[in-house]
Amino acid sequence: MVDFTNSLSDKQKQFIHEQSVFFVSTCPKEGRINLSPKGLRNTFAIISDTCVAYLDFVGSGNETAAHILNDGRMTIMMTSFTQNPNIFRIYGKGRFEIKGSEEFNKYKGLFPALPGIRQIIFLDIDTIQDSCGYGVPVMELQSERETLIKWMESKGPGALEVYKRQNNVKSIDGLPTGVLGEVGGEE
Repeated sequence: MVDFTNSLSDKQKQFIHEQSVFFVSTCPKEGRINLSPKGLRNTFAIISDTCVAYLDFVGSGNETAAHILNDGRMTIMMTSFTQNPNIFRIYGKGRFEIKGSEEFNKYKGLFPALPGIRQIIFLDIDTIQDSCGYGVPVMELQSERETLIKWMESKGPGALEVYKRQNNVKSIDGLPTGVLGEVGGEE
């Protein structure tokens, strides 16, 4: 019922492309564990057989980036809510590239051009776990929420930058997030 691998198979890549939601989990060396649902269409990409990435947006916090800087461990989980059960976890080391960096610009074309993009989060894969998912309910996607996109559009780039500086520079545990381009130092 459980299979472990170290790189993505074609079957796993197909499963990833079929998902409309995924979950990201990170933790600092000390402090709160963070678990975030994500789900905007076409914001998750397969970079290689051993690396995946997703677009990250200005939001209420920036725990993932702070935890990546502090500890680095990250897990992404996807689960099937269809008649074909499956739970898919990707374990590894996270890293990120803030908007405007050379590496960000290299990969931004893999994603839609949306307002409020803060960074691209990468996960360099150590281990992949496929398991049954027999206990996950069967559910149907009604629609995507447009609330985040509308909120970002209504603020505009200038106000989003101010919001980011006010809300995304430190984690809830006071760790730096690197969102202003200063990794590991005071922001």
